[in-house]
Amino acid sequence: MQSSAQAPSAVVMVRPHRFRPNPETAADNTFQTLTPTQHAAETARRAHAEVTTAAAQLEAAGVRVHLFDDLGERNTPDAVFPNNWFSTHAGGHVAIYPMVANNRRRERRSDVIELLKAEYRVQDVIDYSGLEADGVYLEGTGAMVLDHIARVAYTALSNRANPVALERFCTHFNYEPMVFATADTQGRPCYHTNVMLCVGTAFAMGGFHMITDAARRDAVRERLHETGREVIELTAHQIGEFAGNALELTGSQGRVLALSHRAEASLTPAQRGTIERSARLLPLAVPTVEQAGGSVRCMLAGVHLARRRTGAAPGYAHAAVTAEI
Repeated sequence: MQSSAQAPSAVVMVRPHRFRPNPETAADNTFQTLTPTQHAAETARRAHAEVTTAAAQLEAAGVRVHLFDDLGERNTPDAVFPNNWFSTHAGGHVAIYPMVANNRRRERRSDVIELLKAEYRVQDVIDYSGLEADGVYLEGTGAMVLDHIARVAYTALSNRANPVALERFCTHFNYEPMVFATADTQGRPCYHTNVMLCVGTAFAMGGFHMITDAARRDAVRERLHETGREVIELTAHQIGEFAGNALELTGSQGRVLALSHRAEASLTPAQRGTIERSARLLPLAVPTVEQAGGSVRCMLAGVHLARRRTGAAPGYAHAAVTAEI
């Protein structure tokens, strides 16, 4: 099996017990549905079941899943989307991010970080959450779509992606920032880059029409081409169906592209063919979770860390933690 720095073989997922669309994030998340089609208890039950099934399907494909439960005691309706508050990076590095919504800040949990330290080689944890006090935000791999191979951080400008925080992240983690302004069909900016762009090992697919400056649009396409990727253009309809919100992973039989059933159904035969030259499509049914304005990619925090040897002493208590204020 050919490995890829772009496609992790393990993920962190959070299974919600009191899921609901988050009223604190509705103002700028145009993908969100604030009025679920069923009773609150039924919405929570369905979301719990969707995450449980999705985790099992990923494991069946050979992806290692670290599944945490969120009991809802801290009022964390978006806990199902852990990729926004932390990310992991080759070489043993972890980042913790500043979040816009107050109730999203409570999603950060030490047991996730301690699990990573125990099972993987973690050298340092850089915590940017102190920037929240200054109104500076960068919501992880929602705000940034990272090319882990060419070291590029594709970032749509929004109040969830502050240039100051982005510059600090790129300096610490050795990424080139590639920033652009976006607008949907109604002129509103894209709240998170990962709903409009997916970068895999051999392909990239995105709603490039959303990049408002034509020259910048061409530059983003060209940068992706330069890294050897086939570029797939997604329509406004496909973006609305969460086709851009996908994540390439490495399973036991090769690479897979995890995305929702809704997203997969929106792809054309030609687009499927391009993807399937390098990755198998792995559609997951998450229609209830999608009411919160995110889909499969948002649900998966990729683990780009080296595993510890079986039986090795954890030694994780000595991992460095750096606070970025």
